Amino acid sequence: MIVSGCPFPGTVVVTSGVRDRGRDFVTGAILAAAFDTEFFEDNDPWGTRDFGTVTVQGEKLYWKIDYYDADREYGSDDPSDPAKTHRVLTILFPSEY
Repeated sequence: MIVSGCPFPGTVVVTSGVRDRGRDFVTGAILAAAFDTEFFEDNDPWGTRDFGTVTVQGEKLYWKIDYYDADREYGSDDPSDPAKTHRVLTILFPSEY
């Protein structure tokens, strides 16, 4: 996504709470989510790696990936197929979950 591109169609969104913290905060949040590799049984029990927590400027954030169909109307029938799936990465404060 950040370094070498991403082979999967997708969109990155941030909540209004994250956006209101300013451009530097948003940039830090996107970078933190992009480079998050902390997956354990406690925070990723199914091994999907589609949810995580990061800290930006001392603030805890969640990031979550949802899988939509190519038209972005419904959930994807096959999230592993890039031709059928549009991913949406949302970055938010825990209080906005």
